[in-house]
Amino acid sequence: MKIILASKSGVRKEILDKNKIDCEVIVSNVDEDEVKDSLLAEGADPLLISKNLAEIKSVKVSSKNPDRIVLGADSVISLKNELINKPKSREEAFNILKKLNNSKHYLISSVCFSKNGSMIWNHSESSELKMKNFSDEQLLKYLNKIETRTLLAYGVYQIESGGLELFEYIKGDHSSIMGLPINEIMNYIKELQK
Repeated sequence: MKIILASKSGVRKEILDKNKIDCEVIVSNVDEDEVKDSLLAEGADPLLISKNLAEIKSVKVSSKNPDRIVLGADSVISLKNELINKPKSREEAFNILKKLNNSKHYLISSVCFSKNGSMIWNHSESSELKMKNFSDEQLLKYLNKIETRTLLAYGVYQIESGGLELFEYIKGDHSSIMGLPINEIMNYIKELQK
């Protein structure tokens, strides 16, 4: 079975490929900031925002690709139940790292499968991460190792490429932290194939 991945994330595609899940990428082009602002105005918490974004992406692509199974995904950072967005500049990335510095936060990864424009399954997973205590110089040194394009596309910590050094501990599934709770996805695909 070949699914559609409604995400431009190279890391998510890699996780699916590594787990031998046949997929093609069709980007949803959902305006995430608009959705987040609207949900925040209604008092939504980070978990609900993550779930909604995964579903909106999945449903949008699914409605244009009848009879295909579409996977949408979204990950957000929650610090004291406050949504931490992807940075829009290097300066913002530095301020986000300063906020997360020496504190515990959660990374919520949500996924949604849709077919014919309707959600058929969803799942969210929350991982707990505690960042070490760094000086401003150390944070800048870390940020300088990351290309601006990558930083703005994937957020402040690149678990898959050196970001592990930022953390005192990580409690959660590695794949989920990188953007896809793969075990749950694989279990659901097995169910679909029965």
